[in-house]
Amino acid sequence: MEKWLEQVEPLTFKGQIAVPYTWWAGETGSLFLMGLRDKETIMGCRCNSCGTVYVPPRRTCAQCFTDTGEWVQLSNEGTVQSYTVVRFSHPLQPVEAPFAYALIQLDGADVSLVHLIKKDLDKLEKGVRVRACFKEQSERKGHILDIDGFEII
Repeated sequence: MEKWLEQVEPLTFKGQIAVPYTWWAGETGSLFLMGLRDKETIMGCRCNSCGTVYVPPRRTCAQCFTDTGEWVQLSNEGTVQSYTVVRFSHPLQPVEAPFAYALIQLDGADVSLVHLIKKDLDKLEKGVRVRACFKEQSERKGHILDIDGFEII
C-alpha cells in the first residue's frame, strides 16, 4: 500500500509565510481593554467569595475557583514589586531598549500587573511608586499597550 512513496521525490520549499489571524480576548478581557482604550481606566475584578481583586481581570478566581463577578476601577498608581531592565533591542520587544519590565501592584489590586517602564531607569527599585501614562486617544486600539508605560512619581 505504501509502495507509491518509494516513487515520489520529496519536495521542500524554503521561505517564510505570513499567517494573519484574529485573537479574541474573551468577554472579561475585552471589557478590560475597552476601558483602557475608551476611558483611560484600569479595571479589575473582585472575587465574590474571597474578595481578591485581579488585574488584568479574570473570570474565575485562582484562589477559590469561583466567579469574579464585581468590576472595580483601580488607581492608575501603584508600587513596583519586582523588575528587570532590558538593555539590548530585539525585533519582538514592544519598545526599543533600554526599558524595564516591572511587576506593578496597583492601588486597590491584590495581584501585580506586568508592564513597561521606559524612563528614569536609574531611579527604579523595588517599592518605588509609579503612575500609568496612556497613549493619546487617537492612538489607542484596545490593547494592553494603550498604557504607554508607567512613570516613576
